[in-house]
Amino acid sequence: MSETPENTASSAGKAPQIPLRSPKPQWLKVPLPGGAGYTKLKALTQELKLNTVCQEARCPNIGECWKGDNATMTIMVLGDECTRRCRFCAVKTVMKAAPPDPDEPAHVGQAIAAMNLGYVVITSVDRDDLPDGGSAHYASCLREIRARAPRTVVETLIPDYQGHDLATLMAAAPDVLAHNVEVVDRLQRKIRDPRCSFERSLETLRGAKRELPGVITKSSIMLGLGETHDEVVESMQRLRDAGVELLTLGQYLRPTPQHAPVREWVTPERFLDLQMLGEKLGFLYVASGPLVRSSYKAGEFFAAKLVRERRAAAPR
Repeated sequence: MSETPENTASSAGKAPQIPLRSPKPQWLKVPLPGGAGYTKLKALTQELKLNTVCQEARCPNIGECWKGDNATMTIMVLGDECTRRCRFCAVKTVMKAAPPDPDEPAHVGQAIAAMNLGYVVITSVDRDDLPDGGSAHYASCLREIRARAPRTVVETLIPDYQGHDLATLMAAAPDVLAHNVEVVDRLQRKIRDPRCSFERSLETLRGAKRELPGVITKSSIMLGLGETHDEVVESMQRLRDAGVELLTLGQYLRPTPQHAPVREWVTPERFLDLQMLGEKLGFLYVASGPLVRSSYKAGEFFAAKLVRERRAAAPR
């Protein structure tokens, strides 16, 4: 199906949509990454053989996040092959991926220490081919970071583990636990792998709080895939009801012609309206904008500040 204005979603009272014509709106254009900080981190990721979502998912914010003294990065563990086939994701898909590298946890810890990151997101591909979904390996990576880079605030952006093995990861005590619902409920089966669901994602976020009550939870919704305004609002409310504290909202960008098409260019004004709505709903922080991604530097600065305040207030 072609990307035409007729294919976009609409709802009463919503801001006018931007026709899906080339070129993309000006607000989606970003400068090419560069500078000393970016060049240094790029060289280090190659030298240390790290898989980063920043590169694998072609994030438009890589130049912003990889510069300066407070650089942030999203590292992908358990390989770069996913066992699920979501229609929005650029990561390659296989039925059975390569076995986990037993040296990876120590390698990741060493890398984070070498890069001196203030905030790091550790994520992974879905590994449904492993008995525990890879949660024990993931937890080992987190413990190695704690041992080698104790000042670094660690966010884990996790799969749903098909409802199992969450306790293994939470025992490693991430500072922030992120799991993305990705899209509104109606679009789950169209956009995500059939093994995913909105309710399972909510239960993952609720389960994280049960396992580690003090953990900060976070989720993300992509817009521009055909959702209505009311569906977005409902999704935001359900996330708040599940205790989620941090939310990101961003424009879906099609990685290749084989992926789900963009249905709408969502305007910056509408993203601002959704940010204000999210704050009224009680989220501690809402990052909402066309180029916002689940791992987003401004949101990570807020999360890091919140984590450090809580650490300072904790009994010694």
